[in-house]
Amino acid sequence: MATDIATLEKRYFDVCKRQGILPNKAIVAELFKAKLKKARHEVSSLVVLLDDLKDVDFYPLLNLLMEIDSSEIDAVDMINRSSCALSGEHVSPLLRAVNKKLRVVDIRDISFGKDFLLDLSQRGLTCQVLNLRSSHFRKLNMVGKFVQMRILNLDFSASLTSFREDCFTFMPNLKSLSLCETRIANLWTTSAALSKLPSLVELRFQNCLLCSDTRSSPVSSWNKVNEGIDSSHRDFGLYIELPSLNGEAIPYLHSNVEDEDINDYDANHDVRSTTEDSSDDSEVDFSGHRQDFGLVELLPDLPPGWNDLVDLQNEISFGTLDMQDEDPFSPGSSNSRHMSYIAPKKYVSHHPSPICYEKHYRDYMIASLPNLKILDNLHIQKVDREIANDIFRRHFEYLPYNMNNKESVVSILQKRELRANPTRTHTSKKKFSYASRKAQHFYSRSLSAAKAGSSAWPTLHPLSISGSVSRDERRSFRPRQFEYHPLDSSLMVFGTLDGEVVVVNHESEKIVSYIPSLGAMNSVLGLCWLKKYPSKLIAGSDNGSLRLYDIKSMPTISRGIYRTPPVAFDEFDQLTSVHVNSTDELFLASGYSKHVALYDISSGRRLQVFADMHREHINVVKFSNHSPSLFATSSFDQDVKLWDLRQKPNQPCYTASSSRGNVMVCFSPDDHYLLVSAIDNEVKQLLAVDGRLHLDFAIASTGSSQNYTRSYYMNGRDYVISGSCDEHVVRICCARTGRRLRDVSLEGKGSGTSMFVQSLRGDPFRDFNMSILAAYIRPSSNSEIVKVNLLASSDHDKVHSYPQQSHIINGLGG
Repeated sequence: MATDIATLEKRYFDVCKRQGILPNKAIVAELFKAKLKKARHEVSSLVVLLDDLKDVDFYPLLNLLMEIDSSEIDAVDMINRSSCALSGEHVSPLLRAVNKKLRVVDIRDISFGKDFLLDLSQRGLTCQVLNLRSSHFRKLNMVGKFVQMRILNLDFSASLTSFREDCFTFMPNLKSLSLCETRIANLWTTSAALSKLPSLVELRFQNCLLCSDTRSSPVSSWNKVNEGIDSSHRDFGLYIELPSLNGEAIPYLHSNVEDEDINDYDANHDVRSTTEDSSDDSEVDFSGHRQDFGLVELLPDLPPGWNDLVDLQNEISFGTLDMQDEDPFSPGSSNSRHMSYIAPKKYVSHHPSPICYEKHYRDYMIASLPNLKILDNLHIQKVDREIANDIFRRHFEYLPYNMNNKESVVSILQKRELRANPTRTHTSKKKFSYASRKAQHFYSRSLSAAKAGSSAWPTLHPLSISGSVSRDERRSFRPRQFEYHPLDSSLMVFGTLDGEVVVVNHESEKIVSYIPSLGAMNSVLGLCWLKKYPSKLIAGSDNGSLRLYDIKSMPTISRGIYRTPPVAFDEFDQLTSVHVNSTDELFLASGYSKHVALYDISSGRRLQVFADMHREHINVVKFSNHSPSLFATSSFDQDVKLWDLRQKPNQPCYTASSSRGNVMVCFSPDDHYLLVSAIDNEVKQLLAVDGRLHLDFAIASTGSSQNYTRSYYMNGRDYVISGSCDEHVVRICCARTGRRLRDVSLEGKGSGTSMFVQSLRGDPFRDFNMSILAAYIRPSSNSEIVKVNLLASSDHDKVHSYPQQSHIINGLGG
């Protein structure tokens, strides 16, 4: 038989008496309210307002809560509205004292600290509604058991950037999730994490409201629930009622997030929070606390062009369901019905997370989450899903090489083994050899697709160089440029902002050879290995220095002796780029000028300076991979030009123009294409034979005139990787179709310390591997080279410090 509330009250008084303390007035009042509700045959709920408690109240309340499941009380709500004197170590046992009848938990983690938040995420709760608005999660890792939870609100969690791979594993009944005004930006890892929620029907990254009435949601059937919480605790809008598809009413958090007072806790807790440790490995971040959660403040590194999209109230007007979709369906197309469907309605977005600004965001989420019914307060109709699936197919690759179905590595290997010994009856050796090569190519791609499909979270590993640079000194480096070795898969060379050249084994992370800076301080911006003489490389610095080094003769420590002195060439002032031709006979240098210099490697002489090849400075010059006389130049005058040394380059073979200044150009490995990268994500692939446009990758611009973009090929010419110095994302696109395969996001250390892409290269020996030179905007931190493996999933490897230099430096070199 259930324990009546009067008995619970008496037992509570008895425990307080034994402890020698007075009963807490707020708890006594809530017990009285619960008795009245029970007498009126209403839902009898006990609301525990943590703000009213002190540590001395802990033990009697714990005893009371432990008896709730066997009592007449129907539900318990635990609420923390502002500052709280109760310590975090006492709050956790209180939350877990109630099992089946714990309904709502609404807390501010700023009051309880890092250990409390980690304990909550690791151990889980039995509540149905969890409200953690303004939480300090950095990388959400809620791996505990939340099996009864149906609603989770993480709005205004200004530190939250991403999800751990195992997040949401034990939330089988979660139906509604709200993530307004967080820092979440990556479509791929986000959708992969959310796909683990089998019951999710409503998702919100922004609050979309009708323009005609910004106080009402487009989902007009939502109404506040008056039952379940006393009016004295309803003033902060905790509930809303959402009818589910089966007619069951779901209590939901207040949809009008713009009305919520997100600063109602004690600012004095900020002092306490700044003492918490915040490392890059941490799942939570108490390093600092923002009270103003406007989007501009939330994103201190917001590109300048975004300011036009965001007004002081964080409102974004859009007439279609996809704010960033630049591909409206024409009236005459088969999809014209979509226009007539959405045209009458216009919505305003409040408190969007950065992911909402991603191109095709809405369509991507709808196509990736087939069970979703409501996104950003807008119902998903059948026609919406059809259009979203079509847009997904046109703009995204589900798996590498456009494969449609995920397949296990074991299954692919079994198929390969079965085909390894085919029946050769009536089959010529020539035909079988061709078929065998074709099959091997297919299985190699299939294995890559299978591995990539099972690892939405790629491995990010900062290159940690160990080894002494002198007999009595160990030091860290500040990389500015790097190149993989063309023949030895273990070697990489990088040049530093301090003028050093360092050859490393990037697999063992050991220094192979080290050259200290010579003369005045300078930055190494140009590096190029020789192919026929794989121990030699050209290094060029911004002070004009040009040298040929042989790593067999280079010392491993700074006081070593060169067995063969480096070859010094005539200087090229303000150098930004060097490149060697395919026969290792010549190399070119360009820089902050309109000229290009040609050098003979064997004699060490400068053969010629080609003057005025462009109207502005030539940032990058590249020889073709197979023709020793063809080279391309890219300039900030918006032109890319192809030249032929056999024609004494007075006139280019052709000129192709971009709409902005060109940062770099490179040939595809087979020389069929030129990949051109202009400022602010203007990336195009041209036919190398005549410069005609082959493919525009249509990457969204930020509006910044200093967002220097660099792009390279990966996996031969199959994929293109592109990154920009104002953004923390590397985009991976199919070089044949332009469809986006994935974005790789870099995350800095702590809150408000975003990272940026300064340079990048595809690994020439490993499919879907690359390295990124990443930097913080904070100049006190060192840049680092981060190795990325898209085929191995591990979010335990973390990226830490990356500084960014000035925009002028970022625009130089490749």
